[in-house]
Amino acid sequence: MAPAVSFNVEAGASDFPAKLTKQVLVCSIIAAFGGLMFGYDIGISGGVTSMDDFLIKFFPAVYEKKHRVKEDNYCKYDNEYLQLFTSSLYLAAIVSSFGASLTSKKFGRKITIQAASVFFVLGAILNTAANDIAMLIVGRLLLGAGVGFGNQAVPLFISEIAPARYRGGLNICFQLLITIGILCANVINYGTSNMHNGWRISLGGAAVPALILLIGSLLISETPTSLIERGQKEKGLEVLRQIRGVDNVEKEYEAILHATEMASQVNNSFKNLIQRSNRPQLVTSSILQVFQQFTGINVIMFYAPVLFQTIGFGSDAALLSAVVTGSVNVLSTLVANFTVDRFGRRFLLIEAAIQMLIAQTIVGIILAKYLKASNSMPDNYALAVVILICVFVSGFAWSWGPLGWLIPSEIFPLETRNAGFFVAVSTNMLFTFLIAQAFLTMLCHMRAGIFFFFAAWIIVMFLYAVFFLPETKGVPIDEMNERVWKKHWFWKRFFDQDGK
Repeated sequence: MAPAVSFNVEAGASDFPAKLTKQVLVCSIIAAFGGLMFGYDIGISGGVTSMDDFLIKFFPAVYEKKHRVKEDNYCKYDNEYLQLFTSSLYLAAIVSSFGASLTSKKFGRKITIQAASVFFVLGAILNTAANDIAMLIVGRLLLGAGVGFGNQAVPLFISEIAPARYRGGLNICFQLLITIGILCANVINYGTSNMHNGWRISLGGAAVPALILLIGSLLISETPTSLIERGQKEKGLEVLRQIRGVDNVEKEYEAILHATEMASQVNNSFKNLIQRSNRPQLVTSSILQVFQQFTGINVIMFYAPVLFQTIGFGSDAALLSAVVTGSVNVLSTLVANFTVDRFGRRFLLIEAAIQMLIAQTIVGIILAKYLKASNSMPDNYALAVVILICVFVSGFAWSWGPLGWLIPSEIFPLETRNAGFFVAVSTNMLFTFLIAQAFLTMLCHMRAGIFFFFAAWIIVMFLYAVFFLPETKGVPIDEMNERVWKKHWFWKRFFDQDGK
């Protein structure tokens, strides 16, 4: 049993006594390596697709367009197969997250996390050894299965083991590891860009975080909620005492027991999910995923090297600029770790929407004015674009990035938690796929207007956060309906008719 560290929950932060124990910290960090897998893949894709050796082997038509002297700046990477290389992963993630929701409920969060790491290792091996596009895409599909399983299980796992007071900061470890994965990928891409077949090293590196997660998952405890839900009540109570660091856990145990009894009365959680009283959580969790993708963040993270080459940076300079934005991403996510349970979810989302809107709009204006079809942007304006993208990334990294995963993982009652979070994950993967598949074509046709497109979405996000998103800071995960949704000015009406 791990010893408890001396961080006591303040009065009023939660009705359940708990300490932030070493065991919770270790389990959260190990589980969050699922985020490192996801982040590494996001970061590695754009860098690899800008490497000449990779393009010559798999996408020779793109290589020829890239090196044409008069090729349109906005269209040189527009190729549906190149986009499919990036986006195919997310199709697999949509399908696999459904399987993961069933596995997570029947066999537990822990074994679902282990399955994620196995899929990811297999995908990395295939990608490293790929000799044709078919082998490359199959590898990407296996990576997608790993992402689907990991993204389904990890945020739920962390939300269920974390004390209410620290749930936000601990859950954001998942997003923090995503950003570290992106940064590691950018650094590796920079180091391998001039190596012969360096892309194999870059793609093969995906196996490292997956192996760490696989080995580490042997050490973590299953969540008390999952154990009790599957009939292991005594073990669930024992684990609850261990992770809380106190003996007086009866009140929280009874709350979990009540939640599992309510959940056991639901024969079909997906059918239950569409009931009126579950619509507030379903709508909110789904729309947050749409908003997260329509900030335009994955456009920048997927295609950062491509984007920077488009505005006139050389290949090495573009990869280095991606490293800079990746570093900003990591540091800004740390801000979220330390502020989300102090200032709350809504404050961070609203502030960041304003920050991102300003940055996106100015980038669009600069590109519209100074980047034409066949010129290079003046150095001072190119540098300004990089700085503004860093401003944009920092705002996203302490708000819509981590909170897009945190909020859906904490707002569903147990009877619909796996099904509800599946809808959130699959919505995220669907819109990630759509953006990844369409971006290079959109860039070709919309040119600088693509930044105004995403800026318009940020205005919608801002309005939703202001008027329709309730605050969930410090509320026990199994008491969200009573304390949050039933008291919200708009969503409370969904609980009136069925009495729930």
